[in-house]
Amino acid sequence: MTFDEIIERRGTHSSKWDKMEQLFGVPQEDGLSMWTADSDFATAPCVRDAVRRAADLGVFGYSWEHPEYLNAVSWWMKTRHSWDVDPDWVLTSQGLGNAIALCLDIWSNPGDGILIFTPVYHEFALKVNKAGRKVVECPLARDGDSYVLDLDDAQSRLTGDEKTILFCSPQNPSGRVWTPEELRAVAEFAERNDLLLVSDEIHHDLVYAEHTHVPTAVAAPESISRLVTLTAASKTFNIAGMRTGNMIIADPDLRAAMRKRLSTLDYGPASLGVDMITAAYSPDGAEWVDAQLQHLVKNRAIFDAGINAIPGLKSMPLQSTYLAWVDFTGTGMSHDDVIARIRDTAKIAVSPGPAFGTGGEGFQRFNLATQGARVEDAVARMQHAFSDLQ
Repeated sequence: MTFDEIIERRGTHSSKWDKMEQLFGVPQEDGLSMWTADSDFATAPCVRDAVRRAADLGVFGYSWEHPEYLNAVSWWMKTRHSWDVDPDWVLTSQGLGNAIALCLDIWSNPGDGILIFTPVYHEFALKVNKAGRKVVECPLARDGDSYVLDLDDAQSRLTGDEKTILFCSPQNPSGRVWTPEELRAVAEFAERNDLLLVSDEIHHDLVYAEHTHVPTAVAAPESISRLVTLTAASKTFNIAGMRTGNMIIADPDLRAAMRKRLSTLDYGPASLGVDMITAAYSPDGAEWVDAQLQHLVKNRAIFDAGINAIPGLKSMPLQSTYLAWVDFTGTGMSHDDVIARIRDTAKIAVSPGPAFGTGGEGFQRFNLATQGARVEDAVARMQHAFSDLQ
């Protein structure tokens, strides 16, 4: 199959397609779902082959240790990201949302402050609030069509009750790829303020050719004693439903604390998810990811050209991810007016900017990980919905 082959996901228990009317008021029958961050592509053939092999065996009993999986994660990080990862550093969570919750549970207490650099993935704040911790928003500074860190401002917001930084690299929702210098500055900030640094690098494989993702552990090796890196194959290979993520922890004390908590919770990875990731993190999987990126580059070009042709709208240049961050402030419209047009006229479900915290006002996030025809349809719908501006 190709990335342009339409796969009908309605009626398959897909939260992306089957919940858009409930969550956003966009009718399921003729709406277009471009909100949550999963893609509309069938996963890589090598991954599907692994599922078939498991199905052919037909036995899904208890499993024991998975050295091939750990070695595959290590191989992928070295081959794709120039990061030497000892397989023993890799612990498994039930997805990265679960990993964030575990980090908050182990290394902070109720009422402690947790730093996030906004606008940022909305689940950061949700997880912090659910855990009874306090969200400390540190807004990113706008620099033309991009964002930069303002660590002086962040420093001014600290009270001494903070324990952790939840950091997003590459950045969601803007797609910003941080430079090694910026990552070192964040690591130094964490060191200076005695903060654990949890680096969510789930989008690290979806970086466009003119940019390079550098793992925080590579950019700032001196931060290892306070660094937990979170990665997953879920976004890259569209297997989020397997609920399997990696927590890569080089520091033995931090790793021992996480191992103990996983043991206390009697948690171990599901064997089918492990089989799929082992197959994904392979030369065949790498070839498939490269082809996906070529498709996303085409989608990005179609979307940016069409959206930027609408007066008052600006799709920020995307360095990574498949999540377009669109600025509507040039229209002079309120958030409610913008959403009404997107929902009622364009009939597109998008992720509303304010959900990403301070700095998200005036923005909407669109998921481009779909077939090219759907991106073209989205552009046509948006141009119609805002036709009076043209």
